Amino acid sequence: MAEHEPFTWRKQGPFDPAVAGELLSKLGHGGFLGMRYGDHGPDWFEAELPWREDLVGAGNNGVLASGPIISLFDNCTSMAIWTRRGYFVPHVTLDLRIDYVRAAVPGRSVIARAECYQLRGDLAFVRALAHDGDMADPLAHAAAIFMVLGDSE
Repeated sequence: MAEHEPFTWRKQGPFDPAVAGELLSKLGHGGFLGMRYGDHGPDWFEAELPWREDLVGAGNNGVLASGPIISLFDNCTSMAIWTRRGYFVPHVTLDLRIDYVRAAVPGRSVIARAECYQLRGDLAFVRALAHDGDMADPLAHAAAIFMVLGDSE
């Protein structure tokens, strides 16, 4: 049997948030929901969830359902961790708390911006907010804790 290099989850080379953001819009749940990369900085990531009629919640009032917004937060918070770390490493969501301040305006896209503000051992702490056009008037705030698998700082 041939010798193999030990398996590692760490991606070779740096994590590129813009490239990952493009993949977000094409693959998996983010692709299905139509999420789009917005912007990023050294420890934050921003994406948009475009309004679509099939994502409207109960009552047919034009307001996006909470499920797609939760998914937007989960994706953005993960991307913020990898952006801050500079490379991909798998992690699991231990806690994702979302406080809704108000409903999204019918017909408007929702934009989420997440910041990884602390890496401590195998834990990553992230905060985020979502708005529908004015960051000063958020519709929801999120706080999350993730556990990194197999590659803590």
